[in-house]
Amino acid sequence: MEHFDVLVIGAGLSGVAAGYHLQKNCPDRTFTILEQREQIGGTWDLFRYPGVRSDSDMHTFGYSFEPWTGSTTLANGSSILNYVRETSKTHGIDEKIRFGHAVRRAAWSSTDALWTVEIKRSGETEFSRLTCAFLYMCSGYYNYEAGYNPEFSGTNKFKGTIVHPQHWPENLVYKDKRVIIIGSGATAVTLLPEIAKTASHVTLLQRSPTYIASVPQQTRFAKWMHILLWRKLAFTLMRWGNVLHGAYIYAFCRRFPNYSKSVLLGLVRDSLGPDYDIDKHFTPSYGPWQQRLCLVPDGDFFDAIKEGQASVITDHIDTFTEDGLRLRSGRELEAELIVTATGLAMLFLGGLEVIVDGVKKDFSQALTYKGAMFSNVPNLALATGYTNASWTLKSELISKFVCRLLNHMMANGYDQCSPRHASQNDQTEMLLDFTSGYVERSIDSFPKQCAKAPWKLHQNYIRDVWSLSFGSLVDETLEFTQRAGVIDQQASGARLGPAAPKYVASVTR
Repeated sequence: MEHFDVLVIGAGLSGVAAGYHLQKNCPDRTFTILEQREQIGGTWDLFRYPGVRSDSDMHTFGYSFEPWTGSTTLANGSSILNYVRETSKTHGIDEKIRFGHAVRRAAWSSTDALWTVEIKRSGETEFSRLTCAFLYMCSGYYNYEAGYNPEFSGTNKFKGTIVHPQHWPENLVYKDKRVIIIGSGATAVTLLPEIAKTASHVTLLQRSPTYIASVPQQTRFAKWMHILLWRKLAFTLMRWGNVLHGAYIYAFCRRFPNYSKSVLLGLVRDSLGPDYDIDKHFTPSYGPWQQRLCLVPDGDFFDAIKEGQASVITDHIDTFTEDGLRLRSGRELEAELIVTATGLAMLFLGGLEVIVDGVKKDFSQALTYKGAMFSNVPNLALATGYTNASWTLKSELISKFVCRLLNHMMANGYDQCSPRHASQNDQTEMLLDFTSGYVERSIDSFPKQCAKAPWKLHQNYIRDVWSLSFGSLVDETLEFTQRAGVIDQQASGARLGPAAPKYVASVTR
């Protein structure tokens, strides 16, 4: 079997960043990137619905090592996809990617200090295998095969077309058609103004409202920064400025929810006018940032409503009919196209089956270590992002942490590293303190967290910079071992066996 020091799973935004940091910080380590699809891009290659765009500003969503040069705050999907692909090509990451490789199972052997990974290749019926010393998952957190589709009564009666945004048909026509979008999250809010440009009318049907805020697509400050300063410096200053601003807004909203709510709703009222029923259609039942805030560029969502191209209805679906929907209130809505923007289906590790020394791992019983690794799972890390900031900020920090870990292991002759949680009395919590439907539907199957570091998942970039980039790797929770069975006394204070010479695993090339 072919062997690599590191296997990276996924060639999306996180996988490309992982490849860059491995090349830069671990140049003597072999690695490859396995991607089940046939293209680079992950989420940005999969989602092709009209208007798809980032929901974070591009100065923080872009890579730290490859400045975003676009002029918009929230970039469209095609621009982001091109950016990821060009970055991959510029730094030679594309040469490390193997497409059509779907990883199904990974088994760890402490005796050999190796992962054996089973792969289903496109067009092949049998599994193939690779081995690696370290497994780095950059597979995202949701099911690529299908989004969340609740069961609605009467869907077989509807004479029109029903689509889910995750699998948008390439040639779907909605011009001059009546369209209903079911949902109130970021996808629905993004779809509405784009479809409304050519549709006869668009109705957003929601069970409950979400917080929506307008942001400028371009700012004079950002424009002049890029004109007057060296590109890399301007990008770095804007990036940190947006990080600090976003952290302040999040902390303020969680600390003063009632005041923050009144401010956000006041801005919506300014956009739609005093006569619009803000209380019914734009006032959520939860506090700001208990779910992710929906951002709309230059208020395009509100403009479509003011101009009569779109409308919002807050109600529940009774059943689909031949011509549209009947609501619980008795009202009937007619449509030729219904878009079920009902959310994602979360899937931990992309559905990967993980075996550790012959025992299948139940990750719902595991704890997350610094949001990057998991208790009692050796040599495995997962790239994740923030719920209150850009995904890329956290995923890059984890890639840098993985490189620090690999270099520490090689320098000290260790071939295995496992986070160990000694206390049995610590109260555990759900991994995410978020009330979004897609989180609440699946979070029970995800790892847990504790109230104290390093088992606490902080949604705070500044704290994570210190913890992941500068925090000591020699602590009471990280257990380093050599294949001969010696544990680093500094890390654990114990030995599993007699002292032995430090051993660095050989690499099959």
